[in-house]
Amino acid sequence: MNPGTLVSLTYQLKELNLSSMAKHIESHIRQAKETGMSYEEFLLLLTDLELQMRTENRYKRKLKEAKFPLIKSLAMFYFEESPDLDMRLIQELATGEFIKAHKNVIFLGRSGTGKTHLSTALGIEACKQDFRTRFITGYGLVNELIEARKDKEFSRVIQKYSRYDLLILDELGYVPFSKEGAELLFQVLAERHERGSVMITTNLGFGDWTQIFGDPTMTAALLDRLTHKAHIITCSWNSYRLKETLKGK
Repeated sequence: MNPGTLVSLTYQLKELNLSSMAKHIESHIRQAKETGMSYEEFLLLLTDLELQMRTENRYKRKLKEAKFPLIKSLAMFYFEESPDLDMRLIQELATGEFIKAHKNVIFLGRSGTGKTHLSTALGIEACKQDFRTRFITGYGLVNELIEARKDKEFSRVIQKYSRYDLLILDELGYVPFSKEGAELLFQVLAERHERGSVMITTNLGFGDWTQIFGDPTMTAALLDRLTHKAHIITCSWNSYRLKETLKGK
């Protein structure tokens, strides 16, 4: 190809926001000439590359937005150590259909049973499927909401959290909230009811949730919303971390 033509082609591909095509156009032209590729095959090769790169970049943006503290996949989970876990349900949740249906998922169980790992892994699967996802601890969200109210930014923040397809609240109940914090969190979760999915990990049974929110009436109203058509997964097996500690002795 004429050098001037290559420069013009590269420039125009960039102007059309086809950056992956522009980056690899020269090597693919060389490959097409060497293999005798048809025009149709050459165009398909370029568009496949562009679509693949856009998918990868979109996934990276979703991961960054989600703010997972650690990247943990389903493949890394010790399913053999959790015999009571319904594998078919986990595989179903990994498809993201529950997000499309605006259903919730609640992991109940003691510390160390892998609740955070499972919620993170399912959140990563949601990112792969282009769902806007946000991972945050319950205490972290409450602190953000309290600060937002002080700064008169509460409306903006509550709208931000209402727009996520999946909101993952980790470690709900590990730290009790103030009355103000409980009320603000209630507003966020109520705003998402039947509009977006919530995934919660908690060490408390539902009967103990008044320890988190204080007011029994508000707690009952929140549980009614969260558990409606929700997938409730009880993590009844022993702590992985405790097993590892005992093995080391």
